[in-house]
Amino acid sequence: MILLPRDNFLALPEEWSGFERSRVVVLPASYEHTTSFGKGTASGPESILEASGQVELYDEELDTDIYTSTGGIATLRPIDFGGSDAVAVESIRKHVHGLIGQDKTVVCIGGEHTISVGPVRAYSGRYPDLSVLQLDAHSDLREEYEGNRYSHACVMARVYEFNKNIVQVGIRSQCREEADFIRQKKIATFYAFDIKSGRYGPDHDSWHDAVISSLGEHVYLTIDCDFFDPGIMPAVGTPEPGGFGWHETVSFLRRLAQRRRIVGFDITELAPIPGLIHPQFIMAKLIYKLIGYISFRSPAKD
Repeated sequence: MILLPRDNFLALPEEWSGFERSRVVVLPASYEHTTSFGKGTASGPESILEASGQVELYDEELDTDIYTSTGGIATLRPIDFGGSDAVAVESIRKHVHGLIGQDKTVVCIGGEHTISVGPVRAYSGRYPDLSVLQLDAHSDLREEYEGNRYSHACVMARVYEFNKNIVQVGIRSQCREEADFIRQKKIATFYAFDIKSGRYGPDHDSWHDAVISSLGEHVYLTIDCDFFDPGIMPAVGTPEPGGFGWHETVSFLRRLAQRRRIVGFDITELAPIPGLIHPQFIMAKLIYKLIGYISFRSPAKD
């Protein structure tokens, strides 16, 4: 069930990667079926796990070895998918549902963004007030794309069918259908050009408060790698200019973790580029940072 130490997240020794004592579980979901431009997301989880072995276990910002605060971090074997997109999504949901029932915080690593429907549905069943926070360059709200309702371009439309509490951040590419859907359904969407032009206040982080105030207490976080600017994250299938940098992202995530309870999260759409190692390392470090922020959460009121 558990990966060997040399293959698990952070290459942790067995005493810190055992399932029973670990409160955090990493679940690789190497699913790719509907990518529409650049491909290769099926290799994303493996590349992130491999790169994570080079991440320093001590975090200077939190002044701790993060993994010790969670009792360890277990890494499961990748899900063996079969059948249709709907079957794959349901398989992920069942895995995550079972892990939540064992009081684990689940970190899913995709694969294409379609995989997020599974964990969001599982967590929505556990937390009726769940907000779904999407960091992404694209709205992903099309009813169908290229004849497929489970396309990665439709993932948030599928989520909206069972959870209306969607908040989008960083959007900078969408079709008119999606823009109309956002207005009609009053989806809280924080466009990149609004954030970067200072619409939410004069300070560079004023937008943090605007986003967090739109969220309920329990938050599921889904991060598409193309949320980041292609300058630091080129290994995506559909790169969009005008994205976000490392420090502006992690400063937001730290404040988010302080003021809301992040119950689970996923990272999707990394498509490794041969010979280029920094994209997967960045995502491995982001996962570790997020685990740290969640573990050392000190709630603050709005």
